[in-house]
Amino acid sequence: QVQMVESGGGLVQAGGPLRLSCTGPGRTFTTYAMAWFRHAPGKEREFVAATTWSGGRTYSAAYADSVKGRVTVSRDNAKNAMYLRIHSLEPEDTAVYYCAAENRPYTTTQNMGASTSYSYWGQGTQVTVSS
Repeated sequence: QVQMVESGGGLVQAGGPLRLSCTGPGRTFTTYAMAWFRHAPGKEREFVAATTWSGGRTYSAAYADSVKGRVTVSRDNAKNAMYLRIHSLEPEDTAVYYCAAENRPYTTTQNMGASTSYSYWGQGTQVTVSS
């Protein structure tokens, strides 16, 4: 069983940046698909961003339309880690952010953005944005 661990959440001011981290101790995620989802109060869990191996040393990224241009997903396979950088926080970004992973790559944005595509999840990290 792969246990993912998120970190980096907290109370932050609108307009500021934030970087979330996700690690999977004891695993090598080189060929994994990995993603960030979030769950805001009163809303359904939604896809934020994903990164997947696409052959050789190449990785692809996918983003939800609601955050495209404001966030960047990246990964450091040497550290078994994935990151989500939100460049300019908005109050609507307040949510619990979850890291997810699957032991395979995906080739379509649809698959990358579906929560059912991922078997391994973390416990989440709370991000609260004050206006």
